[in-house]
Amino acid sequence: MNPVMAVTRRELRSYFVTPVAYVFLVIFLVLSGILTFYAGDFYGRNQADLQPFFVMHPWLYLLLAPAVSMRIWAEESKGGTLELLLSLPLTLAQAMLGKFFAAWLFMGFGLLLTFPIWITVNYLGSPDNGVILAGYLGSWLMAGSFLAIGACLSAVTQSQVVAFILTMVVCFLLILAGQPQVMDFLQGSMPRRLLNALAHLSMLRHFEAIARGVLDLRDLLYFVLSIATWLIAGVLVLDLKRTP
Repeated sequence: MNPVMAVTRRELRSYFVTPVAYVFLVIFLVLSGILTFYAGDFYGRNQADLQPFFVMHPWLYLLLAPAVSMRIWAEESKGGTLELLLSLPLTLAQAMLGKFFAAWLFMGFGLLLTFPIWITVNYLGSPDNGVILAGYLGSWLMAGSFLAIGACLSAVTQSQVVAFILTMVVCFLLILAGQPQVMDFLQGSMPRRLLNALAHLSMLRHFEAIARGVLDLRDLLYFVLSIATWLIAGVLVLDLKRTP
């Protein structure tokens, strides 16, 4: 079996042997429903779309993605099983990819379970399902970016709590980057070129574009490169820790 697939299956199975996975899924589904239909004023808008649903996802992932990713490497390091894993016939990159794909598939499964909300909006009106499908794609890509950040920072520390906090802080900064309030605050203290670069780092900006149904290659590449960069950084961290 391919080493990456073997690690993915091992890690994905480990999510469901404890009640933590089911608690996570219930929390995700309940919060998605509450934030969409109540906080998002779904019925009061009188529009057949899922924008109130998707607009809440960055903030949901800000809490839930670090909770999923904090155990990826921190648990291995603390439990002393990291050396055992790395003694198997696989590379650090393969181990990182396997663990990341398992977490990403798990988050994707939770996202898939929200399909009743999609059915509801089709029952109540005639939405543009292409836009909704793009929103799901953007949401899954954003979840992948959050998890890649968490996988990297989980490799830095043995403490799951520290990994959780670090991941949440970095993801929060990437959400805030490029927001009008932040740009206005920094306008007088940073060069225009640096401000523009900061705006392009905004995860929220790229996600909102995809959620509107605009599949721009630049937005898709942003998430792909973000995932790749953080995973590579995580592999480098693990390699440094393994080197005597």
